[in-house]
Order: sequence, then C-alpha cells, then structure tokens
Amino acid sequence: MSEIHIAIIDDHDLFREGLKLVLQQIDGFKVDFDTSNGNHFIDILDKIPVDIALMDIEMPVINGILTTVKALQVRKDLKIIALSMFSDTGHYTQMINSGVKGFVLKKANKYELEQAITTVHSGGNYFSQEIMQKLAFQYMNKASNHDQLTNREIEIMVMICQGLTSAEISEQIHISLKTVETHRSNIFLKAGVKNTAGLIIWAIRNQYYSVE
Repeated sequence: MSEIHIAIIDDHDLFREGLKLVLQQIDGFKVDFDTSNGNHFIDILDKIPVDIALMDIEMPVINGILTTVKALQVRKDLKIIALSMFSDTGHYTQMINSGVKGFVLKKANKYELEQAITTVHSGGNYFSQEIMQKLAFQYMNKASNHDQLTNREIEIMVMICQGLTSAEISEQIHISLKTVETHRSNIFLKAGVKNTAGLIIWAIRNQYYSVE
C-alpha cells in the first residue's frame, strides 16, 4: 500500500500531539503537517503532500466548517474527516454539506482511526457508530420526497451508500453509466442532500439503509 499523507488541524496542542504519535505507529501512515490554525493549513495546503486532513470542528479564528470549505477550494481531491466531540452535534450537517467524508470521535482508538482513514482514502465515507446514531436522529431533511423514490432509485441509492461508484453500479445492474448518473442526480434531489455522506444519513433516517 502506498503511503497515506495526513494533516491534523486541531487547536488543542496535547490532543494534536497525541494523535500524531498514534498515527505514526500505523504502517503506511505519515503525518506531514499539523497546526492549531485553519488559516495556516489553507495557506500551506498547495505546498505539502496531503491526502487526508483530520479536521477539528470547533476552533478559534476560523472553525472547521469554513476551513473545510476553503481547503476544498484549494484542493478538490483532498479528503477530510471531522474530529468530533458529542457537543459538536449542531455542526454535523454543516460539516457534511461543506464536504467532509466522515466523522470520528476524539475518543476513538487507534484501530478505528486506521479504519476511518483507510476507508476515506479509498473513496468511501466513514462514521463512528455513535456519531451515526446521532446524525440519523438529527439530520434535517429539507425535501422529504422519499415516498416518490422508484424501486430502481432505491436499489441504486443503497449501492451508493455501500460505496459503489457509478461505473460499478452500471456493471452490476446492467444499465448504462449515463442512466446511473441520471438516477444519482434524481436521488440526491429528492433526498435534498448534496453529497454521499448526506445521502447515507438521509437513507438511515428514512429506514432505507442500515450500518451494521
């Protein structure tokens, strides 16, 4: 496996240093950058080799939501995982809409961190089970049209939640890639979400999908 380059953005120095030590114990992980300031990360982002950013939500000067938005404007391919406390619940939807690919509780152990980073790096979404329960309960659906989903849309939606790409869905259910993309757009529109992470929460809340 090629090396995964990681940045840590968190304003608590002891937590950040501890997290850095834990990640450096995992084969294939390399922490290239850490900072307490979101603006510092954005300023240096195009100069450092970062695949995954671990982003605190609540930070002074510039919070994790705005830092995420600005960072993705600089590097669209960057994958961001939010570092969360239960008290951050009110910001979960904002972080999803800003483009994060997952949430990990700050109390997570090394093995969950490894799973989260590996999953997101490979193109998936990751949510700790405890956060998933809170998100499913609190996610605010702006366009509650789930009764209008067709059977085909439900089938494709579940595959999207499972992490399949449009090309993989096309191959598996024997329809064209263009048709899959049309269904994907319609599903996102009916669910009132902007990205796959938001769709997963919406699907769980409306009992279309469950995470074991």
